[in-house]
This record gives sequence, C-alpha cells and structure tokens, in this order.
Amino acid sequence: MKLEVSHSTTYGYRLPVAQSHHLIHLEPRPLPRQTVVHHSLLIDPAPATRTGLIDDFGNPCVMLRIDEEHTEFGVHARSTVDITEPPDVELKSSCAWERVQEHARLSSGELDPDVLQFTCRSRQTPITRELVAFARPSFPPGRPVLAGAMELTSRIFTEFKFDPAATDISTPILRVLELKRGVCQDFAHLSIAALRSLGIPARYVSGYLLTRPPPGKEKLKGADASHAWLSVWAPETGWVDFDPTNGIMPSTEHVTVAYGRDYDDVCPISGILLGGADQRMNVAVDVEPVE
Repeated sequence: MKLEVSHSTTYGYRLPVAQSHHLIHLEPRPLPRQTVVHHSLLIDPAPATRTGLIDDFGNPCVMLRIDEEHTEFGVHARSTVDITEPPDVELKSSCAWERVQEHARLSSGELDPDVLQFTCRSRQTPITRELVAFARPSFPPGRPVLAGAMELTSRIFTEFKFDPAATDISTPILRVLELKRGVCQDFAHLSIAALRSLGIPARYVSGYLLTRPPPGKEKLKGADASHAWLSVWAPETGWVDFDPTNGIMPSTEHVTVAYGRDYDDVCPISGILLGGADQRMNVAVDVEPVE
C-alpha cells in the first residue's frame, strides 16, 4: 500500500507573538516495513533556524525558532510512504505475560533499557489499583502476553464508545475508564497504562489511519485526523502493534510517525511562545491511497 498524507495546522493569536520555539513530530518514521518515499515541511512565517534531528526514541523531528513577529503560525507536512504487510504473528505462541521482563535482556545478559523503559509510569499513563483490576481479566495466570494484549484490545473496542466530545487532552485516564468514552489517544493511553500496571512493556504510537467514507458518500477533504495506537513487546516477536480504537492489529492502512512513552513525547507540534494570547488552532488531515 502506498499512501499520501497531508497534515496542515494553523495557529492564530489575538496578540502578536514576538518569538517562538517549536518541536515538530510530523515526519513518518522509517521502519523495516515502512519506506518514506517523500516528506516535505512548509513553515509560515519562515523560521530563523530549522534543525532536523533524531530524538531519544529514534523518531525524526525538527526544531524551529521563529524571530519574526506574527499573529498566525502555519505548518503543512506532506508525506508519501510505502507500507508492506506485517509478518503473521501467532499470538498464542508468545511467552506467558508474567515472564516477559525476565526475557528482556541484551546479549550481555543485562536488562534491555530500550524495552524496560516502557514498563514505567508516565504523566499520561499512571499505574493504579483500578488499572490493575481493569487489566486482570485479560491476563489470567500463564496467558501468552500477545493473546492477552489482543483480548484487552477487543475489550476496549467493545466496551468503550468513541466520543470526541467526552474528553480532551487533559482528561485523566481514570476518568476515561469511568466514562467508558474517549478518542484514540485515550484508548491507547488506557491500554498502555493497563499493560504497564502488570509490568508488560507497552509504548505509544502516533500516526495516521486511512479512513474510508460510508458507501455512496464522498470522502471529505481535511476530515481525517491523527491517530494513535500502541505496541506490546514479546521476546519471540519484538514489538507488535494493537489498535484498541478499531479492535484490530494494524496493517497496511496505518502510517507510523513516532514512538514514545505517551502523547507528551510525540506531540505533533509543541512550543514555547513569547507573547500571543487566546490561541486558536485549526487542523486538516488527508490520507489518500496512491494508485
């Protein structure tokens, strides 16, 4: 599958911004089964400095400094990616969930920090008794870790309702658990927090999803959105993706942008402003297949 992604974000401010600094995660991540054919980033106003780098999680990102006074700030990212099918994974052949951490070792025998850092709590993914209780039904003693992750994914898809009006970026995970409503970011954080509450390595994945209009309807331009899901680690397979919003394991219609502990690590656009007031934001995203 070859997909084209257009992601346009515009900020407006009531008062002028004298200077701003931004960190941008909008470039898809090169992966064994995802090839970035093209990526471009248009910035308005033009930045005084623009530095491309790789963050601590291996994600490509860009740091900007804008010195020109402005009341609007726009970022337009365009990307083309080739995605191949993931390998078949036998979920029931993964090790028991209780034993995952003891297998997370380097060839030297030392524990692998690149895996075990994703067992720790973060600001968006606390570890609580409520989350342990929520995770337990999917992980009885001895259950293969990936089979349990798939059941947890299916439970969230079945028991929770997608409702953009129910939550926002500041809504705590325990509130999402209580409401049983939210959006993809909420469901990814809930899954990750539940898994980490049992000591299972899980990481946040930001990206895009090819959406299809209802039968007989045209796809609306700019109506797509950023998407979020998670990866779970097993010693037999490495990282395996799960999408609780859709109750599936991602395939060729998911575009991966970045990995992190939670949304805070891979926010599409973050920044610090000198000046400005009453920020307004408009986002338009399109994901289209390329014939």
